[in-house]
Amino acid sequence: MIWDRMKITIVYDNEIFKKGLKSGWGFSCLIDKDILFDTGDDGLALLYNMKKLGINPSDIKILVLSHGHWDHIGGLSELLMENPDISIYALKSFSRELKDRILEITRLIEIEGPMCIRKDIHTTGSLGTFIKEQSLICLDRKGAFVITGCSHSGLDKIIDTASKSDKVYGVIGGFHGFNKLNVLKDLKLICPCHCTQHKEEIARKFPKQHIKCGAGLVIE
Repeated sequence: MIWDRMKITIVYDNEIFKKGLKSGWGFSCLIDKDILFDTGDDGLALLYNMKKLGINPSDIKILVLSHGHWDHIGGLSELLMENPDISIYALKSFSRELKDRILEITRLIEIEGPMCIRKDIHTTGSLGTFIKEQSLICLDRKGAFVITGCSHSGLDKIIDTASKSDKVYGVIGGFHGFNKLNVLKDLKLICPCHCTQHKEEIARKFPKQHIKCGAGLVIE
């Protein structure tokens, strides 16, 4: 099933979009009500923001971890204390210590290649060499919408991988030092978050497509 509308809520980011939330180094977003992507670096802040946003940790069925850096997995322990029944999709290349820690509590699905997580949500599989990372491809009637953690493998490579599923119309998440900005020119929605180094340039170059990211932002 391909949904007419998908809801993405930024739960954790370096910046705040909605007053009363906490910011922190890292990224986390909720897809609809039951799929969380990354956990930020501070579990207490993550749970605080969830409460303020009316998100019940017990409703989360799936957690996708983009890569093993602390600013994306730091909130894992606190989240699992609230909901130990979450299924976690993590890269096979994660450390044995981290994978064993997850397996002591809940189910771990190890990702290497592309995989369907939900009929309308797929992982790119492991991309990159030195730092391996996965991104999410969300499919709706407009095409493909990409969610990234830090884009260590290169945003152009992520978009190219996602375009094999459908035409990419939007991207949200951390872009890191990505500067081949012409790759973004045909997108209808560009939301640089977290570690993106060229936020201001992206906003100037694509004023109609650009959306400012921050904890509490909701995109439907």
